[in-house]
Amino acid sequence: MNKFEDACIISGIGQSEVGRRVEKGVMALTLDAALEAIGDAGLKPADIDGVISWPGAVSRADGLAPSSPGSSGPGPHAVIDALRLNPTWYYGGPETPGMFAAVIHACMAVATGVCEHVLVYRALNEATVWRTVTERVNSDAGGVTGAMQWMLPFGAFSGPNWMGLYATRHMYEYGTTREQLAAIALNARRNAQRNPKAVLQGDLTMDDYLSSKMISDPLCLFDCDIAVDGVTALIVSKAEHAADMPNQPIHFEAVGSALSGRASWDQWEDMTQTAAASAGAHMWSRTDLKPADVDVANLYDGFTVLTLFWLEGMGFCAKGEGGPFVEGGSRIALDGELPLATSGGQLSAGRLHGFGHLYEACLQLRGQADERQVEGAKVAAVSAGAGPLASCLLLRSAA
Repeated sequence: MNKFEDACIISGIGQSEVGRRVEKGVMALTLDAALEAIGDAGLKPADIDGVISWPGAVSRADGLAPSSPGSSGPGPHAVIDALRLNPTWYYGGPETPGMFAAVIHACMAVATGVCEHVLVYRALNEATVWRTVTERVNSDAGGVTGAMQWMLPFGAFSGPNWMGLYATRHMYEYGTTREQLAAIALNARRNAQRNPKAVLQGDLTMDDYLSSKMISDPLCLFDCDIAVDGVTALIVSKAEHAADMPNQPIHFEAVGSALSGRASWDQWEDMTQTAAASAGAHMWSRTDLKPADVDVANLYDGFTVLTLFWLEGMGFCAKGEGGPFVEGGSRIALDGELPLATSGGQLSAGRLHGFGHLYEACLQLRGQADERQVEGAKVAAVSAGAGPLASCLLLRSAA
């Protein structure tokens, strides 16, 4: 198969300070991450000829991608101006197959010869903004529009409400338990304790989980990720530059972005799964590798139940068997069959909309993950998104 993925590498990665109270604005954090990624690739700002972000500078959304205060950060125009770049291609927009669409866009720009080196970033300052504003999602003086007009009037205000419905259906159909969801949260916290950048470092027990505040039944406090301020950036370059890079390049084995089903959060045909299934199948159709070849899986965990959907959707276990797969936590531990959320994930390291998982996957494949390093990690699966928004990447360390 002649794949565009073969023409691309991740040549550099960068991440700003990440936290719930960061004493920097989101533009400063964005520039910190961008300049770190550029330097990590052995490049200068003048070498960057593409800039892509997700979702761009969005203040509201009438489509399927939720827009909330602090969720977008500076768009490409602002970053181009701040870094004095002269790109041949730039893009930022929310109506895509999940957050990693930005990375896939960059790969396509490089593979088609439009760009040599593309800066990709995801910027958030939700922790700061949500402390100071009370704006409702997608609401203004003109009223509620887009997908939210069918949910907000009924109290389905945000992700916990929507994903709680999915979780309830999964429990009904397959017998999934809260203790099984807890295994995902507890595993993330154990890994976070080995990651000095993780926001939550304290111990988390099963009793803590089961006695915590219910957010949207059956999802409790520890089923939900943590809003933070932080930015992750990477450089996608032409593969021919690999030999010139100061750090080990990361190669794209395959990407997944397909959507098979109705594009809706609450009218999905099968409420025990999301677009993760179609994106996962698409990814595996583009490679000869199999799920058993994956050494590290950093799967989207905006809510614990989403990790189940990605495990099932990407074929790491059969449909409906995600609960038993994670039960007890031994199979998903750092020394287990499928090390999961090795940085602490969004549940404990902070919500970076999948880009924290991508940053961690690159560290793992470089052998730079310190105390949480998975021995011999050569192939990593990374995913992002929920509901109708889903994209995934299969990465490898060797050409």
